[in-house]
Amino acid sequence: MMGIGVDCVDIPSFERQLSDPASHFATRCFTDRERGYSRRQARPAFHLAARYAAKEAFIKAWSSQRFGKAPLLSSVDYQEIEVVKDRYGRPGLELHGKLKESVGSHVAKISLSHDGACAVAFVILQPT
Repeated sequence: MMGIGVDCVDIPSFERQLSDPASHFATRCFTDRERGYSRRQARPAFHLAARYAAKEAFIKAWSSQRFGKAPLLSSVDYQEIEVVKDRYGRPGLELHGKLKESVGSHVAKISLSHDGACAVAFVILQPT
């Protein structure tokens, strides 16, 4: 295993942030596919909150390999981390751009959950 990460998002706070008309948070953080998927769900904020938690958990797993060393990238574009689903509905991560290059031949395994006011994601980053 290369790294692990977990993150929890408070859905009510997250939903308020998404509904702020002055905020561009959703378009900066989520890909068109992620936003499209969430709009087709009964509670879009639940699904986006879980995806945001997955992005944060991935960053923690990815950066944990650098403990005590300088970061590989000075910043992360959240749209380079995309939560996707396979044809059976299982979640996965698709990486893009500089982030994909920095991860190399490692694969991210993820688990997402949302219940009540909380969305949680767990990520394991391991060599292929």
